[in-house]
Amino acid sequence: MTGQKTENGLLRLFKSLAIDITPLKTSRDYRLLFIGQSFSYFGSMMRYAILPWQMYQLTKSNFAVGMLGLVEFVPMFFAAFLGGALADYIDRKRLIKLTETGLALTAGVLIFNSLLPQPKVWVLFVVAGAFAALNGLQRPAREALTPRIVPPEQMPAVAALGSFRFSVGAIIGPAVGGVIAAKFGPALAYSIDCATYLISLVTVLMIRATPPPQGADRPSFQSIKEGIRYAKNRQELLGTYLIDLNAMFFGMPFALFPAIAESYGVTESVGLLYAAPAVGSLVISLFSGPLGRTNKHGLAITISAAIWGVAIIFFGFANSLWVGLFFLAVAGAADAVSGLYRMTVWNQSIPDHLRGRLAGIEMISYMTGPQLGNAEAGLAASLVSLRFSVVSGGIFCVLGTLALGIMLPKFISYDAREGMKRKEEEEKVRAAMITDKANLP
Repeated sequence: MTGQKTENGLLRLFKSLAIDITPLKTSRDYRLLFIGQSFSYFGSMMRYAILPWQMYQLTKSNFAVGMLGLVEFVPMFFAAFLGGALADYIDRKRLIKLTETGLALTAGVLIFNSLLPQPKVWVLFVVAGAFAALNGLQRPAREALTPRIVPPEQMPAVAALGSFRFSVGAIIGPAVGGVIAAKFGPALAYSIDCATYLISLVTVLMIRATPPPQGADRPSFQSIKEGIRYAKNRQELLGTYLIDLNAMFFGMPFALFPAIAESYGVTESVGLLYAAPAVGSLVISLFSGPLGRTNKHGLAITISAAIWGVAIIFFGFANSLWVGLFFLAVAGAADAVSGLYRMTVWNQSIPDHLRGRLAGIEMISYMTGPQLGNAEAGLAASLVSLRFSVVSGGIFCVLGTLALGIMLPKFISYDAREGMKRKEEEEKVRAAMITDKANLP
């Protein structure tokens, strides 16, 4: 009897810790989106590792690898604003379908270029920019689609599932891509990448149509400004953007991974370096049950960002591959906690008619940091050293996080229950205004 009680107790403990898969069980459209994006993200993460690897093989330049981030930043920045405005005005499924097709075509260009006797470096820069632009158009629509097909109370579970999908793709994608590129050439890896987009496209076609919100605002500079103004007036949203932007700009050494792998004497380990943060993220997502029961999301995001910076500092001092991989995994675990709560804040507290535009701003915040951070890391490494670039970045990450926490007290004290109530009230007010406008003579 005692043994059975112990077994039942352990089972209950595991269930309380394990990831919540309720959205996958209750929403057909979310299942389709999750499956399709799992394939698509796997392909994207292969490309994420292979593109800088190929650039480094062709140029042997950390600066050139870092400039990939800068080339990606400009089109992503403008496309995210446009994609957010479009996501609030047209069928979000349609926008995802069109951009997924474009992503498959960019993979085709990379395949062709890699099969040339002398692959062109300029093609890598052009395709990197095109990929960033398409991703900028798609991401807001994808993020804005989720609250339409999953109820608000399931958003912590959605965030955990998204973290799980990210982790698995980020572990397997770079590792597999790195091995395939090194052993068989990048063309085969890019071909697999292309196939994943086609699979995702099929699942998107099966999702039901998602008409725009009632009284949707036509895309314009004015509608984009409305979204920016809304974000600026809410510290809990500003905090999610600025904390992550600071952490990723200063503490993002990913552009240095090809050179760091070479410094360890194991060139093939570059895929492991790209995958290591996702290992920590995977552990967090698998045992994310307790995280969904916490309401102080702003405080949790701030602490997680500081831990990321500390882990990057230790990674910079690591003298062996396995020690470095360990601290990258710790950094990834901290980032997963931050990402889970940031996604929950966004999906639970932003009204549907603004969700696309705010998703565009969100994308700019969490993509700007890594892309500019890679450029900053590459520049610092080329001017001083690899270790200086990584360690100094981690230090600035921690200091910036502490400063932002002091500057944004409402972000630190944010409570998720109050955020959901505010969203409900804002949507009721908007619905009443639309009804009143329709009844005017």
